[in-house]
Amino acid sequence: MKRILEFGGIIAGIVLIAFGAAAIYMGIDGRQTVRDSLKAEQIYFGSVEDEAVATHAKQWAEKQVVTGEQARAFGFVIREHALAMNEGLTYAQMGRFVAAADPSDLKGTSDPAAALKGEDGEPVPNMARNSWVTATALTTALNMSYMAEQTALFGIVVGVALLLTGIGLIILAFAVLGGLFAPREEKAPAARTTVVPAA
Repeated sequence: MKRILEFGGIIAGIVLIAFGAAAIYMGIDGRQTVRDSLKAEQIYFGSVEDEAVATHAKQWAEKQVVTGEQARAFGFVIREHALAMNEGLTYAQMGRFVAAADPSDLKGTSDPAAALKGEDGEPVPNMARNSWVTATALTTALNMSYMAEQTALFGIVVGVALLLTGIGLIILAFAVLGGLFAPREEKAPAARTTVVPAA
């Protein structure tokens, strides 16, 4: 039974080490894939004179986006630009169509009856609202890069933990069950000599 437990601990330790090494490899590979994909897109921050860049990415002004953290910051910049372009209105605050009462109002209307009609008699779509679709799609993609890089980093941390646990389990199997730290044999106490006083 002792040998079974010892070999079981060693095998479990080897399995944990293998899983740990695999997790570390996958984490590093995933992180590099994110960075390679971002680099291939050739995205660059604007100058620090841009208020959105100065607020969210001052340290990366005019530099290329190559990390998940930078991608997230660029997403914030896109959102700031979309808000500025649409007078502070978000997608949900804008109607689907251009309002007939005030075509210059970006808020528009979602009522087809109150919408401005085109030459074909159909309501004219609110293109300002549609710009949010593009901005949201780009921001979501950039945020996904950030999340993917953080997940890869978490995988590396978990891999290191599994690796150390496996090594510890093997050492424990050898130490406790292998008898490396087995208690020393205690010497038998010396026999006491009883002195009987002479009568």
